[in-house]
Amino acid sequence: MTRKRIQKIVIAGGGTAGWMVAAGLSRTLGKTLDIKLVESDEIGTVGVGEATIPTLVTFHRLLEINEQEFMAATQGTFKLGIGFENWRGLNQNYIHSFGTTGKDHWTAGFQHFWLKGRERNLASDYGDYCVELKAAEQNRFAHLPRGGMNYAFHIDAGLYAKFLRRYSEGYGAKRIEGKIVNVLTHDDTGFIKAIRLDSGAEIEGDLFIDCTGFRALLIGQTLREPYEDWSHWLPCDSAVALQTESVGEAVPYTRSIARDAGWQWRIPLQHRVGNGMVYCSRYISDEQAKQTLLANVEGPVRTEARVIKFKPGQRRQTWLKNCVAVGLASGFIEPLESTSIHLIGRSIIRLLQMFPSEGVSQADIEEFNRQTVAEIEHIRDFIVLHYHVTDRQDTPFWNACRTMDIPASLRHRIELFRETGRVFRTTNELFAENSWVQVMLGQGITPKQYHQVADLMSDAELSRFLEGIKSQVESTVRQLPSHHAYVEQYCKANS
Repeated sequence: MTRKRIQKIVIAGGGTAGWMVAAGLSRTLGKTLDIKLVESDEIGTVGVGEATIPTLVTFHRLLEINEQEFMAATQGTFKLGIGFENWRGLNQNYIHSFGTTGKDHWTAGFQHFWLKGRERNLASDYGDYCVELKAAEQNRFAHLPRGGMNYAFHIDAGLYAKFLRRYSEGYGAKRIEGKIVNVLTHDDTGFIKAIRLDSGAEIEGDLFIDCTGFRALLIGQTLREPYEDWSHWLPCDSAVALQTESVGEAVPYTRSIARDAGWQWRIPLQHRVGNGMVYCSRYISDEQAKQTLLANVEGPVRTEARVIKFKPGQRRQTWLKNCVAVGLASGFIEPLESTSIHLIGRSIIRLLQMFPSEGVSQADIEEFNRQTVAEIEHIRDFIVLHYHVTDRQDTPFWNACRTMDIPASLRHRIELFRETGRVFRTTNELFAENSWVQVMLGQGITPKQYHQVADLMSDAELSRFLEGIKSQVESTVRQLPSHHAYVEQYCKANS
């Protein structure tokens, strides 16, 4: 097959992944492309990915999506971080916030000055030096000047897909109703030629985006790209999800509550609460997981508990021939740090930056896959960190997590922080230094030393430095309205 100019894009599958792809491509290249999205009303989506991270704010800005309209349409609330309860040990809690803690020196992060302050009894809790964390604790929120508040959203995933559909169709994307029953390939190259629907219609394309979820109809079932299983590092393989009515004001953070064989999420929206439990089926049955979840939700239950099975891991290649897998078709870690929607957005941005206008090239494919693998492995390590670094010995599940082998890349990061207080990062990693510091401290790692630059400050100077930051944080947070009041006036959804 000779290189053919890309003009026809076929997106297989809707949901969050499909309609985010349609939105990104139609808004950016819609005038030059024929974009079709094929989905069936009869096929449900996983649709529980309701918590996001700040990169979605950037994605929306790139597409010039109005934030107030988006939040009202998705019944959204704001998110300043994730509260981790019982992860280090029973009744030991911390928040991984989206903010910057303290002030760094060019030679060393703030944690080094804080560590010296703790040693000299001059510093309070690490989180006291972060606006986002203290605002989350006090249920406060507002947009601050000059991007002074880092935030994300809690959203209704089903409503988000509908919002993006309206947006995409406004830029020329076309939706086709139908079930995919067959995928046709070229005999000589193996490239995908068309998808056949249950109606008999064949939708031809030059580039196909596989958003068919765990089924991976194109990248997996047709092109047979292998799947790399990470369950030896990420033991949870199941989730049960349900919705409850709101019985209190929505807090501006996701709750992640560790249970005996996994963890429970609680995601507050304007009109309801998303609940679920991620667990390892080797240690608890589906029915036991349902009962554990039902025993630990607040408010009347609105939906049947739904069990979702998954295998944590990643396709070895997410772009193969003329097919790019996005979302669950490309792989799945788990929702602990709300990275699923982020990875969809990153795939879209990467595809747009490397768009094969003059035809698919192997060089583009290899670079796309190289970047994807590097990014997903960094996120994988960050998730594994939460499970492995724990003091919990009270259940077989936590004992297995605490004693399991971990990737060498993560082992290096842990040892480096424990020995020196430094954080190893590479270019373009998702989680910033402060994220690693918050989680490693929260999970119980205390560095043995701090950077020598902190010794250039006398105790009096260090005390003034730390107290000045803490006072500024307290002053800022004190002036913020309640999260509930801000949502009511900024983006209240129609009832």
